Amino acid sequence: MTQPAPPLVSLRGISKIFSNGVTALAGFDLDIDAGEFVSLLGPSGCGKSTVLRLIAGLTEPTDGSVTWPGTRDDDHRGEIGFVFQDPTLMPWANVADNVWLPLRLRGVSRRDARDGIAESLALVGLSEFAKAYPRELSGGMRMRVSIARALSLKPRLLLMDEPFAALDEIARFRLNDDLLRLQSELRCTIVFVTHSVYESAYLSSRVAVMSPHPGRIVAEIEGASPGPRTKDFRTGPRYTQLCGRISQVLLAQTAGERP
Repeated sequence: MTQPAPPLVSLRGISKIFSNGVTALAGFDLDIDAGEFVSLLGPSGCGKSTVLRLIAGLTEPTDGSVTWPGTRDDDHRGEIGFVFQDPTLMPWANVADNVWLPLRLRGVSRRDARDGIAESLALVGLSEFAKAYPRELSGGMRMRVSIARALSLKPRLLLMDEPFAALDEIARFRLNDDLLRLQSELRCTIVFVTHSVYESAYLSSRVAVMSPHPGRIVAEIEGASPGPRTKDFRTGPRYTQLCGRISQVLLAQTAGERP
């Protein structure tokens, strides 16, 4: 019998207590398999962003472990791309130079990075804007630059912290579709933080619902298959059922009930 592949990343028994005494996470367990699109959904302050920072190695757990079971390497930061809620672009640098930044920090020259920059911008549909400056772009376009910057590292794992929260619905829908296309093309794994039931239902192969702080996983809901959606998916019964199930679990947490 074929043994199942180990998870890409495994979080076990995680607790996180900040220096001010606030307990952000307690008893947090989550496995993330290669190729998944996992959304973390929960009320404000439940520790969703903290989970991303733990996976990225930007902070350490107070207790518990974050491991990559399929490898013996200890440092996986080079395999991770991170997209924040704010695009955090350098206003004095053009689009190409903003995308170059993570490569530049690794000692890659502008000349050697040229092809990788062009490839990343092509993936997000911004090839014609390489010389534009952030102030000349719409909010959606600035977020595309931020995604291109993360993709320039060719990450195995892409962490995204509410990247579309500030955008209008039309831009958000378009970027949702673009993100699913990118995942299908790049075959990367995505962990996505959102407050939106509808966004999580549309994007995810699995939705992990978190409790109010201290955060832990209270339910894992299977989503749609990975890959682009048909144009009728948002109006179909599968999407409606997913939204209903996720909403039910989330409302139970708001009311202090078990799902």
